Amino acid sequence: MNSIIEYFTGMDALTDQMIATDLLISAKSGIRNYSMAITETGHPEIKEILVRHLNEALDLHEQLSQYMTEKGWYHAWDPKEQVNLNLQNIHTALNLPIL
Repeated sequence: MNSIIEYFTGMDALTDQMIATDLLISAKSGIRNYSMAITETGHPEIKEILVRHLNEALDLHEQLSQYMTEKGWYHAWDPKEQVNLNLQNIHTALNLPIL
């Protein structure tokens, strides 16, 4: 999207927030998938590789959630505040001008 349009529509920060949120969701999905794969494999070398990838996914999740918390985009310890933020984002998205 054009940066001028992003600025005037308020989408510049929201775009960064959406990218970070998508990445966080992907990290969570990866953690779940690696955890399941670890319990399904019997080969020690494969298990070791999967555990290493799981730890990397956990580190990524920690970095992303900390970044998003600092930006005010993620309220993991305050579900009510997170719901309010999600509702604000929905309202913003629904009121974007049609170009």
